[in-house]
Order: sequence, then C-alpha cells, then structure tokens
Amino acid sequence: MEDIIIYVTTAMQQMAQSAVFLSGMGALGVEIAKNIVLAGVKAVTLHDCKRCEVWDLGTNFFIREEDVVEAVHSRVAELNPYVQVSVSTDVLDDSTDLIFLKRYQCVVLTETKLSLQKRINHFCHSQQPPIKFIGCDVFGICSRVFCDFGEAFEVSDPTGEEPKELFIQNISQGNPGVVMCMDSRTHGLQTGQSVCFKEINGMIELNGTTHQVTVLSPYSFAIGDTSSFQAFAHGGIFRLVKTPKTFNFEMMEQQLCDPRLLTPDFSKPEVPLQLHTIMLALDAFQEQHARLPSIGCLQDAELLLKFTEEISRTLKNTVSFELVRCVSRCARGCLPPLAAAVGGIASQEVLKALTGKFSPLQQWFYLDAIEVVQPLQYLPAEEFAPRGDRYDALRACIGESMCLKLHKFRVFMVGCGAIGCEMLKNLALLGVGLSRQSGEICITDPDLIEKSNLNRQFLFRPQHIQRPKSTTAAAATLEINPEMQIDAHLNKVCPATEDIYSDAFFSHLNLVVTALDNVEARRYVDSRSVSNQKALLDSGTMGTKGHTEIIVPYLTESYNSHRDPPEEEIPFCTLKSFPAVIEHTIQWARDKFESAFSHKPSMYNMFWQSHSSAQDVLQRMMAGESMEGSFQVIKLLSRRPTHLDHCLALARLKFDKYFKRKALQLLHSFPLDTRLKDGSLFWQSPKRPPSPIEFDLNDPLHFSFVVSAARLFADIYNIPYSEEHIETDETVKKPDQLKMTVSSEEEREAISQLQEAISSNSVTPGRLRMTPLFFEKDDDTNGHMDFVASASALRAQMYAIEATDRLQTKRIAGKIIPAIATSTAAVAGLVSMELIKVAGGYGFELFKNCFFNLAIPVMVLTETAQVKRTQIRDDISFSIWDRWTIFGHEDFTLSDFMSAVKEEYGIEPTMVVHGVKMLYVPVMPGHNKRLKLTMHKLIKPSAGRKYVDLTVSFAPEVDGDEDLPGPPVRYYFSRESKSGEKA
Repeated sequence: MEDIIIYVTTAMQQMAQSAVFLSGMGALGVEIAKNIVLAGVKAVTLHDCKRCEVWDLGTNFFIREEDVVEAVHSRVAELNPYVQVSVSTDVLDDSTDLIFLKRYQCVVLTETKLSLQKRINHFCHSQQPPIKFIGCDVFGICSRVFCDFGEAFEVSDPTGEEPKELFIQNISQGNPGVVMCMDSRTHGLQTGQSVCFKEINGMIELNGTTHQVTVLSPYSFAIGDTSSFQAFAHGGIFRLVKTPKTFNFEMMEQQLCDPRLLTPDFSKPEVPLQLHTIMLALDAFQEQHARLPSIGCLQDAELLLKFTEEISRTLKNTVSFELVRCVSRCARGCLPPLAAAVGGIASQEVLKALTGKFSPLQQWFYLDAIEVVQPLQYLPAEEFAPRGDRYDALRACIGESMCLKLHKFRVFMVGCGAIGCEMLKNLALLGVGLSRQSGEICITDPDLIEKSNLNRQFLFRPQHIQRPKSTTAAAATLEINPEMQIDAHLNKVCPATEDIYSDAFFSHLNLVVTALDNVEARRYVDSRSVSNQKALLDSGTMGTKGHTEIIVPYLTESYNSHRDPPEEEIPFCTLKSFPAVIEHTIQWARDKFESAFSHKPSMYNMFWQSHSSAQDVLQRMMAGESMEGSFQVIKLLSRRPTHLDHCLALARLKFDKYFKRKALQLLHSFPLDTRLKDGSLFWQSPKRPPSPIEFDLNDPLHFSFVVSAARLFADIYNIPYSEEHIETDETVKKPDQLKMTVSSEEEREAISQLQEAISSNSVTPGRLRMTPLFFEKDDDTNGHMDFVASASALRAQMYAIEATDRLQTKRIAGKIIPAIATSTAAVAGLVSMELIKVAGGYGFELFKNCFFNLAIPVMVLTETAQVKRTQIRDDISFSIWDRWTIFGHEDFTLSDFMSAVKEEYGIEPTMVVHGVKMLYVPVMPGHNKRLKLTMHKLIKPSAGRKYVDLTVSFAPEVDGDEDLPGPPVRYYFSRESKSGEKA
C-alpha cells in the first residue's frame, strides 16, 4: 500500500510541475483544456488566433454570445486556481521559430494543418528529453488522436490497477519452490511478473524479498530455488510488484504510411485504417484548397475521393465512396458529443505524458459517429445547410429535422454529479429541450456540492459549496445555452417519491438518463423506465474505466436483465475480532461511528417518541412488561454527559474498551499457544493476535482519537465544544475521577437508574432527545474523518497491520467510487451520441454499448443486447417491454377480468396478483368465491387511482410443469380513466 501512495504522490508532483501548450480552442481544444486544468497541471498556454463566431456557440461551452477568444481563458482559469492559464494569439505557421516550445513538457495541437503538425512533432521528438507530442482533430463525424512520447518513454505503472495482497497457504522446499494461495483464491498473476513477500513464519528468508514467478495454476506459482531455506510454518502475504515498462514511439512522418492503430469496434475492424486514409485525404484537400469540403457539395466530395484513392494505393486498402461522401458532407461540421469523447481520451494521454502513469496510446486512435449519420445520408442537401445560428456546426452533421427533434425532446436526468455535469453540457450544445419548441430537461439530485466535487464536476465553483447540485448545475447550463428549459428538483428517485415521479410524469418524457453512482438506484430507475416503456441511457465510471448501456423499448434488454457479481462482504467475525488487512480496520471504524453516533441516537429518539413519559416507562418496566430497546435507552440516559469533560471521559473509556480490554479478552480466550483439534496454531495467518494498547497522552494518534470521539459525543448530546477546554482538561489523563454511571447488564439495575434519574428531576424533555450524526467525509471540521482515521489506525496498530494514509482511509470509509474528469467526459460524450439515435428512432443494429479503460488503453464498442421474448403458446409471446391492457367498469368482476384477458390476448390466467396480495390462486381456500367479487372490491384502490398493474400467470401446456409468467396487465377501473392516468 505504501509504495502505491508514494507513486500516486510522485505522479501528482510531476503533473504539478509540468506545463502544456495547447493550440486550438474549438470543440476539441476546449474539452482538453477543461480536463487537464481540472487534473491540476502547473501551467497551460491556450493558443488560438481566431475570433469567436456564432457557429462556435454550438461547439464551445465556454463561449457566450458577447465573447472573444480571451473570454475562454478566464472561464478555463477559474476551474482550478492552482493552475496558471495563459493566452497566446501569436501566429503559429511553417515559418514560426519553435524554440519557445522548449518551455513545455507536452504540446497538444488541434485544428492544425498536417504539414505543421509534422514539423512541430519533428521538433518535439528531437529534443532531449523529448517534448511529448499529441495531435488530434475532429472533422464532423470522424476524429483522430496521435501520440509521440519519444523513443524510450518509461511508464512505472502500466495498468493503474492496485496490487492485491493475498495470503499464503503453503510454500514448498524445492527447486522450484511452489507457493499455494490460501482458500483457493486466484492470484491473477502472469508468468514473468514479480511478487514480494512478508510476514512468513518459518521460511523467513523470503520476507522482504522479490521473486519472478512462473504461473502453474490459477492458485499456485513457482518462485525459484527454496530448497536451502527453512521449512514453511504458517502465515505470509505476497503482493504483485509493479514493473516499469518502456514504450517506443515513431514520429508522425514515419507513422503516416505504416500506422499503429487501436481498434475500438471489432464489428468493423477495417474502419480505423479507412478513417486514417480519409482524414489524410482531408488534410491534403485542406493543403491544396485552404479549406475543408463545402457542406453537401458533390464536386468537393469527388475531389476528396480522388485524394482518398491516391492515399489508398499507398496504404494498400480500399475505402467506399459512400463513406467518403458522408465524411465530405460533414467535415466542416462538428458533433459536440464526439468532441467530448475524444477530448476525454486525448486529455488522459496528456496526463500520461506528464506523469508516466498508465500505458500510452500507440500511436493512432480513430473514433467515428458513422451510425449517427448513416440513416441521414440521402436527405436533401438543404437539410444540412447553415442558417446562421448556434446549431450550424451540428446541423451540418445531422440535418435540420434531427435538430428539431432534439429541440423538442423531453428528458429526465437523475443525478447531477460528475457525469451529470458533462451530460448537461452536451445537452446544451445539442440544443436538447428548448423552451420555444416545448422541450424540457428535468433534473434531480438531493446532494449538496462538496469541495471534493470541484476537481471533476466542472459546472461548480468554490462559491457553490453547500448549494444544491441540481439548481446550481441548471443555472450554469443555462449560461451555456439560454434557450433551454430546465426544471431542477432536489429529490431522490425512489419508491418514496413515486407520487412525484409517477407514471403520469413519465408519460410526458421521451428519454431517461441516469448519472448515478450506485447499482440500487440504477435498478430502480430502470424498472420505472421499463414499466413506462421509456428509453434509458445509463453510464458510469470508476477511475479510468467507463461503460455505457443503451436501453431502448422493444429493442434491447434492460439494466435489470443482467446481474453484476455481488460485492464481496467482510465476514462479521473478521471485522469484530480477526482483522487481517487495512480495509478491515477501516470498515470496523466506520461501523463504530454508525453504531455510536448514528444508530444509537436514532434509536433513542424513536423510543422517546413512542414513550413520551419517563414515569410511564418506569411503571411498565416495574410491572415486568418487556419494552423493545428500553435497556439500551436507559443506559444512554443514565450516563448522558452534561459537560465537555464528561464527553472526554466517555471518549477515554472508549479508547480502553476498543484498544485495550478487547485485546485482553481475546488473548484470555485464545492464548498465543492455543492449538486447534488438528494441532495447528489458532493464531496463524490470516488471524493476527492483538496487542493491548496503553493510552499515552503524548502519542498524537491516541490524543486524536479521544479528541475526535469527545467532539462527536458533544455533537450528539448537544454540548458546546471547545478545543481550548480539551487541551487543559485533566479528564483525558484520568477518566476514572469522573463519577459517571457505567453500563449494567442487569434489568433491575436499569430500573434503579431510571428511578434515580426521575427522582433527581434530570429527565427533562431536552434529555429525551439526541442528535444523530450522518457520516460526512468531506467536511474536515466536523471530526467524522478524524474519528474514523484514528480509530482505524489504532486498530491496525493493535493487530500489527500496515497502516495507510488519511486519503486512502477516506476513500474506503466513504465508499468513494474514483471519478476523474477525463473518463467522465468520455463516457458522457459516448452516451450523448446514442441520445441522437434514440431521438431519431434508429434500428437496433445502429446502437452501441461501450466499455473502456483509458489506462491501458482499450475501448470496446459492441451491439446492445437484443431483447428476449418469452413464449407462452406457439402464437403468444412477450418481452419485458410488453404490457397488456384491460378496461373495466364499476361492476367488473374478477371473472370478467379473466375472461377479458382470454378474449383480448387468447389465453386465460390461472393466477392474478396485485403487488404482494394474491387476488386469485385457485389452490387457495375460498379463492374460487372471489371470481364473483368486483375488481374494485378486491383491489380497494385509493381515491383518484385510475389503474393498477397486475401480475398474471398461465397454465403450462404440459401438465406437471410450472405456471408460465405473463407480461404485466394494466387494469383500468373505467375506460374514461385512460385519459387522466394517475399511478
């Protein structure tokens, strides 16, 4: 763990000492600028000679109608006050002296002609050390990224994966020695990698040494000669050692004719080379005509084809005229989501160049949006003609009709975090949900903005901290595109809010977008989307990894159609008594926080809400009545502190309980020489024997625990807190001097405690209330992380577990899913391209799901999962998207309902269920009598309810088989209620 932390720190330091030159402030350039400034480089120079035009409003989210180029600089700069952002408007051409580039560690070129890219790349490559060079472009529906980091670029962490520590079952004495993993855990190693060992008993010669492995099986590997070592006894841990890797790069001039290409879509492996050819043809067209092909000009398309054919002969490949014509028509335009996706990828390459962290792109990457424009290619030329507004660049790619569909779109987005901010930016540039076209975007997020959000959620600034994410993001988005209609909510989307996000609400939507960070919420939103037959775009990131999933009614499976592997939970006994790794101690500390400062105060409040009188509770207990929670509540009441020194005493007692008495109890029950029935030691790996800790006031860790715990006790008991008081209080040293009631396990003692409290008039209304705390990891002033970090570190010390730093503790305790600006930008761009396809009503074969890992780097675009149909009879089937409908009336009986289903859909139900209530199950006693009852009487709908969704099943075709499931059946209580639906 320690070497990972050192490495991450080193990478951050390298980045914070690096300067980047970025040329071109168009759609792609501004994306890259945003991402690398958020990442925290030392300095960025933004270079551009062009003036802003109306056209740029649809591609550059930092440009406003009144702006010039310098305005982009100020908005980029305010993303991160620690980054020096400067502007250059000097001419950069074939005659420019490039010596000024020596000030930079990385040069990024966008919107730069190929001949100049080659010249600058040659200059960068020839420097010692080489200046890292990245060239990237977006021409309409196609894009490219090129990297050259020099002839010997060393990467210290090729994958970015955190090495896992695994416990050892056995190591043989021999040549080679064979290592077996404990509990048949797979090691995940590859032959040639190296591992280091520690905490081995017996074969101690291996401790602290590193050995290259030869994989024998998923559970074992050989490490060389161990025949002269002492015999293995027990215990031991091994961990993968990251090995640096050197990458070789060629200059662009060499790579043009023999490109190393990354293939993102294996259903069309020929496309990267075809796009390489066409984009080189576009470069040649630009060199000759000083412009790109005109929108919809057939003559320009023919000229581009000639250039393409010439280059194809050199590269020995073929390119279809249809693809060339499509690229030619769109070349002047820009698809903002494509620029966002490529901007995220290119930005990550910049960070790799500066830090040596993660494997770099070798050397070309092409990404296209061919599927977006494929159904549009035969539309008349005037569809794509400019109209002098902010959507001209978009219109050149997708046409006026598709733009209008986007303007009218009604979208519901759940979540306004990292992906949500990027999505809103893309929606603004696409013109989704314009008020003048009756479109709308509804967004909801209950969270407030935290300081830690600012390095990846680019719509937020320091002055927004503690404001709602949704309303702040909405206001920032309207600055990008004031024509939008955005309705911002502060609600969770969950069963408790179904009265707000009802079926009627969903009926007005065209699309649902999730920007969530947990599976449970995704599953719920997915189920609501499916039941209301609405398309859903889901995406997520974890560090450099990202995924998109496109869910379209009647075409694809839904999110709930597949199950992620369950998260591995830490066994209770491991947390309670036998922690083995730092994750165990952090989770234990987090659990202690929840128990002492959240669960117990909440339980205390709930008890006194149900029993308002202490005298009444006392009488009922003396009468022998059992009252749930009474014993714990009286314990809390009887030892309730009234001053800060009482809180300090409680904290000191907790210290001794957690870190001294617990260890003594365990060692009393299981002395160090305890053996199991088979003769093996009880205390052997992964079990670690604890060592009691004596409190030392001069130990900063001990003091930190007591102070943070006292602070939290003061908070839940509403006692004023003062650090000055703590520093001078003697209670920290001698808590036993304070006369406080310590918990008793006897019920009669609890009764006497309550009697004493009542007789002393200390049971006031205020004493019957506590303030539960809810863990907040990002507020460094509230003491929450202080408690968890110090408690975890002390428990690690007690069990001789290697400690970690506060940042890692915060990540694990807060269950933080790592998010970085590069991957969130890429994932939002990819999913926004699919949004256009949803708006266009495209067919199944044109939708794409994606998985990527920018660290390796790899991107895999795949077809979506086609929806499955369940067969009930030869001529009757259904999918998750189907819903049958039956209209009833006031006197409509259950028998009428079943007959109506048979008449309408050709098969009679054998069972009818509403929620968890079984309306009709023929084997249940008395259920046949229900056939004569009205549906209204059986269901008992609430006032105003127009319909219910019922679950039905059908008899199997073969006797003895299980009943067959059917689709949900929506039963309307009257035909008129269809027009005024209410869930």
